Amino acid sequence: MSKAWIVDDGLWELIEPLLPTWPDKAPGPRPVPDRLCLQGILFVLHTGIGWEDLPQELGFGSGMTCWRRLQRWSEAWVFDQVHQILLARLNAANRIDWSRAAMDGSHIDAKKGAPGQARRRSTAVSPARNTT
Repeated sequence: MSKAWIVDDGLWELIEPLLPTWPDKAPGPRPVPDRLCLQGILFVLHTGIGWEDLPQELGFGSGMTCWRRLQRWSEAWVFDQVHQILLARLNAANRIDWSRAAMDGSHIDAKKGAPGQARRRSTAVSPARNTT
């Protein structure tokens, strides 16, 4: 049985071209390879452990390295692009049952809403950025 955080070659071929290039003159030691960092990110998300608890013996780099890479990729919209590519491929292969899909328009203004209606404040203490 495959481990959920292992990125196979086929998936990596889709993701790798979307990743931002590493600056040539970046300070510090040579970075951990992107594929290992992605697997470290997936390991943390799959297991629910804290970033600081990522075991070094797995070879994914430190939790902080993986977290920084997650931040960098999130800012570059990598995960949104991966999501769109995977949805398009699944749809093309007729692997999505759209009859079971639901739309959520709660974040979109109603066209017939009252003009000048004030935007409501979030009730969340500190809304987190969506990484999916």
